[in-house]
Amino acid sequence: MKKKFTLIATAAMGLESIVANEVKALGYEEVKVENGKVIYETDELGIARSNLWLRTADRVKLLIGEFDATTYDELFEKTKALPWEKFIPEDGEFPVIGKSHKSTLYSVPDCQSITKKAIVERLKQKHGVARWLKETGALHRVEVALLKDKVTLTMDSSGSGLHKRGYRTGQGEAPLKETLAAALVQLTNWTPDQTFYDIFCGSGTIPIEAALIGQNIAPGFNREFAFEGWEFIPASVHERALEEAEDLANYDQPLDIYGTDISHKMIEIAKDNAMEAGLGDLVKWKQMQANDFHTTSSGGYIVSNPPYGERIGDRQEVEAMYQKLGNTLKQYPTWSVYILTSNENFEKLYGKEASKKRKLFNGFIRTDYYQYFGRSE
Repeated sequence: MKKKFTLIATAAMGLESIVANEVKALGYEEVKVENGKVIYETDELGIARSNLWLRTADRVKLLIGEFDATTYDELFEKTKALPWEKFIPEDGEFPVIGKSHKSTLYSVPDCQSITKKAIVERLKQKHGVARWLKETGALHRVEVALLKDKVTLTMDSSGSGLHKRGYRTGQGEAPLKETLAAALVQLTNWTPDQTFYDIFCGSGTIPIEAALIGQNIAPGFNREFAFEGWEFIPASVHERALEEAEDLANYDQPLDIYGTDISHKMIEIAKDNAMEAGLGDLVKWKQMQANDFHTTSSGGYIVSNPPYGERIGDRQEVEAMYQKLGNTLKQYPTWSVYILTSNENFEKLYGKEASKKRKLFNGFIRTDYYQYFGRSE
């Protein structure tokens, strides 16, 4: 019989529904969406597949247990009652991180140390270890999270955050997270047979994510995950998920994707990142100003994360650039334009009201994703 696991895919605020759609696309039906997370049931293969394929999730955590606790004794006893020995071997390394929100037990360091003690006691008892646990083996990072006195204990199967795809050789000053870049692409109606432009491409994250989506390449194909070192998941599981991803990739799909930027240096970095992602020359890169955009293509998509003008000195310059951009792009009414910015006057400056707006967070910056749908010919 297959072992069943409950997974929690964590997500940036505003991206939960996109992560839920990705989970469903992997074939997992019972999906529950909460603030900042998507919860679903799966088997061992699902742990590997989720890490390989979820483009917009931050991490994939394995749920070990949930309970209510308002005293440290309760936290200790209920943590100790969970079957930790099924997950952590005798030599497993298991640092404990924590967070607490609106809970009686508000001291995070105390919650962490009590959780750690409880797991140590349980493992010593079950593995028959008299003195101390070596912790020289594979990493099993445990998190104790308290919300309104409800304790959730998880183990992080990802290791580094899922945005770390393994292709970033260099980046600019304010790089866009790969997970958010993938979400920006997925929030459009773009299909791989249509032209795609990022006219503020920086280190190339949006065009690279578009190319990975366009050829159905698993974003986690190029990196390692924490679960690969876990004894209770056979190595064959990850191998099977990788083989499946290789079979599903559509390397023959032709793509018409462009990345342009005013900085020659950023274009060179973008080229290197695309090579590292295994995309070769699939994306065409060019140094130019966004306002010099010109195309003879009858329609396509522009998806960009331009400078926001957050710093006082930059604001006027950025706002003038938004005005010029509106004048340039109104010459292409059949093109769909998607712009992410924190500037609340964007529509006014651009000279047109968006067809649709979506609130998103770029790191800790609250932004709006302005969506202008192209007119069909």
